[in-house]
Amino acid sequence: MTTETPATDGPPEGPAQRLSFPRQHARTQRFSLGAPRAFTVAPDGSRVVFVRSASGTERTGKLWVLDLTDGGAVERVAADPQSLLGGAAERLSAAERARRERSRESGSGIVGYATDAAVELAAFALSGKLFAAELRAGTARELPAPAPVIDPRPSPDGRHIAYVSRGALRVMGADGGDDRALAAPDAVEADTVTYGLAEFVAAEEMGRSRGFWWSPESDRLLVARVDDAPVQRWWIADPAHPDRDPVPVAYPAAGTDNADVRLFVVGLDGVRTEVVWDRARYPYLARVHWSSSGAPLLLVQARDQRSALYLAVDADNGSTRMVHADEDDDWLELHPGVPCWSPSGRMVRIADEGGARVLAWGDRPLTGPQLHLRAVLDVTEDSALISASAGEAAADPEVGEVHVYRVNELGVERVSQEPGVHSAVRAGDVTVLVSATLDQPGTRVSVLRDGKQVATVASHAQRPGLTPRVTLTEGGARRIPCAVLLPTGYDPEASGPLPVLMDPYGGPHGQRVTKSHNAHLTSQWFADQGFAVVVADGRGTPGRSPAWEKAVKGDLTRTLDDQVEALHALAERFPLDLGRVAMRGWSFGGYLSGMAVLRRPDVFHAAVVGAPVTDLRLYDTHYQERYLGDPRTSPDVYRSNSLVCDDGLVDPGEPHRPMMIVHGLADDNVVVAHALRLSSALLAAGRPHEVLPLTGVTHMTPQEQVAENLLLLQVDFLKRSLGLA
Repeated sequence: MTTETPATDGPPEGPAQRLSFPRQHARTQRFSLGAPRAFTVAPDGSRVVFVRSASGTERTGKLWVLDLTDGGAVERVAADPQSLLGGAAERLSAAERARRERSRESGSGIVGYATDAAVELAAFALSGKLFAAELRAGTARELPAPAPVIDPRPSPDGRHIAYVSRGALRVMGADGGDDRALAAPDAVEADTVTYGLAEFVAAEEMGRSRGFWWSPESDRLLVARVDDAPVQRWWIADPAHPDRDPVPVAYPAAGTDNADVRLFVVGLDGVRTEVVWDRARYPYLARVHWSSSGAPLLLVQARDQRSALYLAVDADNGSTRMVHADEDDDWLELHPGVPCWSPSGRMVRIADEGGARVLAWGDRPLTGPQLHLRAVLDVTEDSALISASAGEAAADPEVGEVHVYRVNELGVERVSQEPGVHSAVRAGDVTVLVSATLDQPGTRVSVLRDGKQVATVASHAQRPGLTPRVTLTEGGARRIPCAVLLPTGYDPEASGPLPVLMDPYGGPHGQRVTKSHNAHLTSQWFADQGFAVVVADGRGTPGRSPAWEKAVKGDLTRTLDDQVEALHALAERFPLDLGRVAMRGWSFGGYLSGMAVLRRPDVFHAAVVGAPVTDLRLYDTHYQERYLGDPRTSPDVYRSNSLVCDDGLVDPGEPHRPMMIVHGLADDNVVVAHALRLSSALLAAGRPHEVLPLTGVTHMTPQEQVAENLLLLQVDFLKRSLGLA
């Protein structure tokens, strides 16, 4: 069944704007519902496929097609979960819930899909069942696969669909026939081995969510075999439901054993050949690329992440040859879209060379220190499409901006022009450009053909009921990127200096200072409660230079030093009351907030500490060892960077400052033990504090009432703690 509607511009207005911001923010899942995403462009330029829910409050994603014709563009629904499931509620397996938690996916319905090479056939899972959609015809149907189905992917020729079910990699014909297991755990392996799935640290920290890859000829696959038997077991219990059994989680904490990951070439006839490399020296399988431009390409890392190999695979016998080797005194960062082969057979990668992060095309860098590479979006015979921010040698620092560029051996051309945050998807002569700017809410999606706009993709996301009053600037001698938000209608002569709320993430992989409207909505809401809100991206945060990111090696407390420096520098230019300063944060931001009031109570007077990592030994291997090394050989480094250790609080300052600790009891990423250990250490030290346990909540807070009330409770705590109530 298909429906046709003309493509339109801009998000519609809605009556929900009359809701309070906290309720609207929660109900719309941070205004993400209704926005189009997950774009795929057909190589012949005839259509664009994407996911979008029906409105700004509807969680269920549908699969859409935008047909591009000479006369314009027309949207139509290719797959509607409500119709396909007959109106039944969606039910997710534990494995699928874990995958969505790793990717921070809080939507429902169709949240992801994969297509064949021609973008004629799409496959996706709904409620653990396998579905296929014929994108040109606009029809969708269920295929008879054993549930629960995870990560279905058509072969490039569209004749088969591979998927994972109950730890086995299976394949069936696209017509639903000839279903069989290609690789499955045997009776001995059944409890710990999976084929075709990414292990915890790959999905959580490496940005690799997949565990199998089709050959370009569609006759075999590369399949990851993961055995988590060596990984220690933790148990996630639900204290609100003592009748339920605790859930075991294979969690590789820093200094403990990782899962054993191997890779096999598996033919459609079931014949398996193991891919061989020095897994003892390079245990992390970080990237896999297999295209018609060359042999299968692997990026494997040493456990300390200071060395890595790029390996070409002989798919016939499983042997590998080294194409390139990288080393770094600190660590080697992983990047989206690379490594890959260009159609001419040159390896494309992102490298840190000469103090800059550059695009390397074969042995030749095509960019310099004017750009800081973020991702490779597409590679053709004559160019690469990349995203990048301004590098250290740029004439304009372009605070908070990320742009799309076309790069080749002749030079660099900017594709996105408007100041903001941009990304893109490209195939053939069609580019889908996704743009966020400060002056408009949400994102705008433009479809370009040969650089000229031919269509837009409509967004149904709600418009927020407030507009950020944000100033993007730099603060301190280090030129720390900052955003400053003041209350709407604030008059400095009438009101005087404002109490300050620092609102950072402040750590690796989390850029908060961006030139985009929606990124600052919550900060503006806090500002409108009577605060001057400051967001600072200090050392360790992405987007500036390799040296900026790697300055935190061995010492994460430098992130707090930069918050202090930014605060004091901005106080010379903005109406900040340095006698009333608080900080709030989640995850790394929660860790930073806790450290602020414990280590620098002379500067910070209260903190909301959300889902914090407090004992750094309890966080995972790939993340924590990258920055601090192995706790078995560097125990003092872990102690000095933690908020708590076996002896209690680590180096607490005086006086004691109020602290609200918030944590989801179902969190399997930053487990609630972090918050409990901090609370216990505070109690032992005679330091009053508040603890807010969130029943049934993971590292995300998707529940509407929880998300809304969490904002309200934070404001109440901050006002009480700073004497504003």
